[in-house]
Amino acid sequence: MAFSSYKTLGEAVKAFQITYTEADFITGVPFPISDYFRQDLQLMMREGVVDNSEFAICENLIFPILKEVWKQYRTHFLLWSHQSLTCDETLSGFPEYILAKRSPLGKVVFDQPYFLLVEAKQDNFDAGWGQCLAEMIAAQRLNGEPPITIFGIVSNGATWQFGKLEANTLTRNIIPYTIYDLDPLFAGVNAVFQQCEAQLQILLTV
Repeated sequence: MAFSSYKTLGEAVKAFQITYTEADFITGVPFPISDYFRQDLQLMMREGVVDNSEFAICENLIFPILKEVWKQYRTHFLLWSHQSLTCDETLSGFPEYILAKRSPLGKVVFDQPYFLLVEAKQDNFDAGWGQCLAEMIAAQRLNGEPPITIFGIVSNGATWQFGKLEANTLTRNIIPYTIYDLDPLFAGVNAVFQQCEAQLQILLTV
């Protein structure tokens, strides 16, 4: 079954027997945003076609922000775009973006563990979270032991919602972030990357 087969968050929660909670677990970590990035994004949003499809949302609104933050963490991580992720016959598909450990063999290797799954949806956040949760569970199972926290982001480009999967509990951040207020959004994304890096450092010392 493809990730996209899970049409609502409730459907995915029930299918995988996940406990759903809400809490503000994101503590923003300030991130320096260049003037060039701000101006370029404003230009695209004002003059370009940025949200007519999920592909456009990915390319114009989501990826540029993820890429800016990823640059600071590129020593340890690779950011994969539309890479096949297959756990078993019930969990497979192509998440929009996956943050994974950089393989010592080079950037051509899609290595584990997987830390962050990002899903784009045109305003249907319920469907987005159903799909994202399925992707997070696949990553969790593929990662194996020791268990790590898997993060998820669902965005329509304008609004960004954050979640985390710990064992069999999904916690969704109550407060969403918006592309119209870049500093808190970047701080939220940076906080997730920082927590992923902290987990990786622990794994490397085990």
